[in-house]
Amino acid sequence: MAMKQYSSKRPENLWNTLRMLLSYMGRHKFMLLAVAGLVSVSAVANLLGTYMIRPIVNHLAAGDAGLLADGVIITALIFATGALAAWGYTQTMVKAAQQVLYDIRRDLYAHLQTLPLRFFDSRRHGDIMSLFTNDVDTISDALNNSFAMAIQSFIQMAGTLLVLFVLNWKLSLVVTVCYGAMFWYIRFSGARSKSYYQSQQEHLGDLDGYIEEMVSGQKVVKVFNHEGASLETFREKNEALRKAGTGAQSYAATMVPAVVSISYINYAVVAVLGGVMALNGQIDIGSLASYLVFVRQAAMPINQFTQQSNFLLAALAGAERVFSVMQLEPEEDEGQVDLVHVRTVNGKMQESAAKTGQWAWRKPDGSLVPLRGDVRFLNVDFGYEPGHPILKNISLYAKPGQKIAFVGATGAGKTTITNLINRFYEVQHGAVIYDGIDVRQMKKNALRRSLGIVLQDTHLFTGTIADNIRFGRLDATQEEIVEAAKIANADSFIRRLPNGYDTMVTSDGANLSQGQRQLLAIARAAVADPPVLILDEATSSVDTRTEALIEKGMDQLMEGRTVFVIAHRLSTVRNANAIMVLEKGEIAERGDHEDLLRQKGKYHQLYYGMFELS
Repeated sequence: MAMKQYSSKRPENLWNTLRMLLSYMGRHKFMLLAVAGLVSVSAVANLLGTYMIRPIVNHLAAGDAGLLADGVIITALIFATGALAAWGYTQTMVKAAQQVLYDIRRDLYAHLQTLPLRFFDSRRHGDIMSLFTNDVDTISDALNNSFAMAIQSFIQMAGTLLVLFVLNWKLSLVVTVCYGAMFWYIRFSGARSKSYYQSQQEHLGDLDGYIEEMVSGQKVVKVFNHEGASLETFREKNEALRKAGTGAQSYAATMVPAVVSISYINYAVVAVLGGVMALNGQIDIGSLASYLVFVRQAAMPINQFTQQSNFLLAALAGAERVFSVMQLEPEEDEGQVDLVHVRTVNGKMQESAAKTGQWAWRKPDGSLVPLRGDVRFLNVDFGYEPGHPILKNISLYAKPGQKIAFVGATGAGKTTITNLINRFYEVQHGAVIYDGIDVRQMKKNALRRSLGIVLQDTHLFTGTIADNIRFGRLDATQEEIVEAAKIANADSFIRRLPNGYDTMVTSDGANLSQGQRQLLAIARAAVADPPVLILDEATSSVDTRTEALIEKGMDQLMEGRTVFVIAHRLSTVRNANAIMVLEKGEIAERGDHEDLLRQKGKYHQLYYGMFELS
């Protein structure tokens, strides 16, 4: 049953995966060529050393002590050369393998940065992490253990067969038949285990993703007493991984015993036939002794080759997962309008290489449009999935310095509107116009540099408080960080921390309260000093006292800026210039707070309903 479950899942584009892996290895071809050369020397030395048994035994049988001593010395030198070559290629291979892995990790991470947000929305973080750990580790094992060994095993197999024919071609016909049986079984077993290795990597990524989810959500698991259900799901995923791993290793584990068994049969047959031929004078004793040692050793390179094939199969399965992500189309950006520093000289704007605190949009023709923060939606339609529209015919405008609020039920499309402003997703119909320019014409990096976002779920990085605020603008000075914290009303609580701005933040800010994390998010946006600000339910998960503190910080941050507010508590939007009431992806009502209350429509119901609840 296990075979039926997984045998249909075979690696796709296996040759493409191999081609990409070889292209990475080709970047360090001189080191790998050195490895191949040293491996060849080691393999040939092993063959020559074994061949020297023939003259040594013949001289021993003839009682020629002088030539016997010479033969022993030559043999010792040959094996010493092989040992030095083996030491050289192992050290060189370690360096080459680490360089290849460094390149793969670097390119994988760099490519992930170019992928659209949709990719991360549809993948579990643990599965993505598995690419850098489990999958890259399998490639590491193959490069460190298999590349050099595969070359050495191939040379020894081919060389052994050649020397066997030179020593006695008649006996070698028997050896050739046994060689054929060995390779047939290797091919048969490899074909069966290949699909299991791919399945094993997929289940390993799935299990890692589940563990990551459960560890990060452990508090929720305990609150709802779901430890038992969580463990049961883990057992199911672990069992699926066990089956895939068992399938992969079961076939792979039979390769070595099968090859050894065939080699024993081969040795016994050749020993008997060789003994008969020696008695009949058809072969000398030295040749027979050397021949039997070669036959006995013939299984070793084949065993090594079969063992390395297991590493290679696992590596190709892991590499296929890595390269499949690296071949995903990056986030499209046809924008040509850039954001530049400007200064005013004789009443005219001029681009400036220095920081001036003034910004402008530079069009492809070189003309400059001042950055003001004028944002307009013109008949915008959008849906995350085809045939399932989220926004329908949305039209609105926000003049520079205005505060626009969005309210409505969960799923009404509030957050989606802000995702279209910063081009996390592209509009399907209509247009978003920013300072008179379609945002699709703007470079995404430039567009997002002009926006500041404070999310409901604040993400803090491992580092100091100052580092987390500086994430809004990496070149911010300490003075600018402190000023941003003061604007956000975060300076007082930061200074009460054990090390102030140098206090370490770990586990996404677990050592801080929700309100403190939110104030740091506001400070992060403040240090970026954006002309347009997006506040996504920034106070929905804090108490009213902390909310008042956060709102005071936000009021200072919003001063003079165009602001879009996604409101959970309607009390936070009463001072907005315009409030958009969204319902099923459409603007049901619009106006300021007093206008909407007088209309006695949806907003009126929501507003007084909220106060009744509180």
